[in-house]
Amino acid sequence: MSFFSELSRQYIDGEWLTGSGSWDIIDFNPYNGEKLCAVTVATAAEVDLAYRAAERAQRTWAEVSFYERRTVLENAVRIVGERSAEIVEMIVDELGGTRFRAEYEVRAAQEFLRAAIGQALRPQALLLHAAADGKENRVYRLPVGVIGVISAFNFPFLVTMKTVAPALALGNAVVVKPHQNAPIAGGGLVARIFEDAGLPAGLLNVLITDSAEIGDTFIAHPVPKVISFTGSDRVGRHVAATAAGLFKKTILELSGNSALVVLEDADIDHAVRAAVFSRFLYQGQVSMAANRILVDRSVEEEFTERFTAEVSALRTGDPRDPDTRIGPVISEFQADALTALVDDALAQGATALVRGRTRGNLVEPTVLTGLPDGSPLLEQEIFGPVALLMPFDGEDDAVRIANDSPYGLSGAVHTADAERGVRFARRVVSGMFHVNDSTVQDDPLVAFGGEKGSGMGRLNGEAAVEAFTTQRWISIQHGRTAFPF
Repeated sequence: MSFFSELSRQYIDGEWLTGSGSWDIIDFNPYNGEKLCAVTVATAAEVDLAYRAAERAQRTWAEVSFYERRTVLENAVRIVGERSAEIVEMIVDELGGTRFRAEYEVRAAQEFLRAAIGQALRPQALLLHAAADGKENRVYRLPVGVIGVISAFNFPFLVTMKTVAPALALGNAVVVKPHQNAPIAGGGLVARIFEDAGLPAGLLNVLITDSAEIGDTFIAHPVPKVISFTGSDRVGRHVAATAAGLFKKTILELSGNSALVVLEDADIDHAVRAAVFSRFLYQGQVSMAANRILVDRSVEEEFTERFTAEVSALRTGDPRDPDTRIGPVISEFQADALTALVDDALAQGATALVRGRTRGNLVEPTVLTGLPDGSPLLEQEIFGPVALLMPFDGEDDAVRIANDSPYGLSGAVHTADAERGVRFARRVVSGMFHVNDSTVQDDPLVAFGGEKGSGMGRLNGEAAVEAFTTQRWISIQHGRTAFPF
């Protein structure tokens, strides 16, 4: 419990402070309802303090040696490794994920920190040819300044680190607003790691608060030049609209409705395992999760039999139990919403091949099939352990169904012919698509992001460099330009 008691405050300009709001955000363990901590919310005044501190500190940080930035990141990698066991326990308690899922998140965060070390040392300028005689063109890549980060609850430590690490490596300062259901994993924990790693005060600030308290202040404040948001498309649209009106750049990782496609020549056993993982990792509370599992009609019966058997065997319960595969969803509200969603689908004519029960925040897996065309459920993100099985007739039909969604984040196709899979993937409008694997993939070196309602912009690798820097053209005329007047 040490993380929760130590980090349940605001972190502004290198100091741990109590918010000046009149109410508290209560952080609960979603499995047993235990109160983990209470955080008095930050107000608009603290938002201003944090952004102004970041603005001051960034000016110096931008001029710091790249090797000095690298040292801070190396220290952060070491600290995460040394404290990984304690961090895993904290994530299990705060998020209700299994230990496997928590360990995966910590390992991934370490990899993103390591990748950021390389970003700190990448070339910062280009020398380009000029059309005019005697002219030299230089294009400098400079930090944008201050970045506002609004993090999600599902993988909060990783999602926050994916922006914070490269942003700092590239000479920026950051202000983080973690999700109310993950104020420690997505906020305070990251601040403590960088504080102990030697990051100068003011470069990373954490504000635990809610829009009910601060409105649009976090987005609309004049200091941040980029807003990085992870969450629902509904909120993302508002973030984008608010930021665009103020000429701020946004990086938006939003909702998904991914399809995992099983062609007739697929390895069925492997496809089943990939589909189970893709749909039910962290109770399905993953934007890349396979909402829709599309199966060629010629192998539908075989796949369905094996898939439903695997799903039925998934154990739901205490996330600390090593045999548990499905822990609690994040809140009672989410559990009730998922139950209502399944009831509505059945009322529309769907068939439940597996029907899970809801017990408190524990929602057992459900597998539905036979949804009528036009069902709203086919087009929405399902943030929970509910899978939709859908048959198709041939590749063209599968492409049509996969693209029949307002979202385009991730997806996967299973086939004996890898190049056939690539050709299929290229026909699907999606930011990411994977051949013979799960829909849930992330790599610190590969551009991550979606199409359509799944967002805009990209993170990871060179995409993060593009997101968190700006280009400045400086030319030098070594001769004398002949002006016409």
